[in-house]
Amino acid sequence: MEETVLQGNQAQISADLVERLETAATLLERTLGWLEERQRFLSGDVERISATVESSRREEELLARLTEVQQELAELHAAAAARSDAEGAFPKALQPLRRTLPSSTAEMLSKQGIGESGIDVKALDAAMVGLSLEQRIAVKSQLRRAGAMA
Repeated sequence: MEETVLQGNQAQISADLVERLETAATLLERTLGWLEERQRFLSGDVERISATVESSRREEELLARLTEVQQELAELHAAAAARSDAEGAFPKALQPLRRTLPSSTAEMLSKQGIGESGIDVKALDAAMVGLSLEQRIAVKSQLRRAGAMA
């Protein structure tokens, strides 16, 4: 009977031990999962840090290139200013953008008997009677740009 009790106690102890081992295994699996997740999170931080370092290097390269381009631009402006001063020309901003009339405008004016020199505003208005308002504005702005009309 003592043997049976001993075997019963051993079976109970073995069952308790197995249950504790299962609980420990479950806890170890959870811990392992948590550690893997933490590792992924930390590696993401490292990737972000390395990307930040790479972008700051790129910024430095771009700033160096910007400085070079600005210096070249300043040199070109100085050379252009020296050239225009030597030629005695007006500064580029004061020069009209366009000195010639588009061929369609010149053709329309010549059909109405208006030449390229000195345009009479009354004759111009009479010549543009058949045009829409937008077309009249366009013709007058072209004439002003070409310096043919004040």
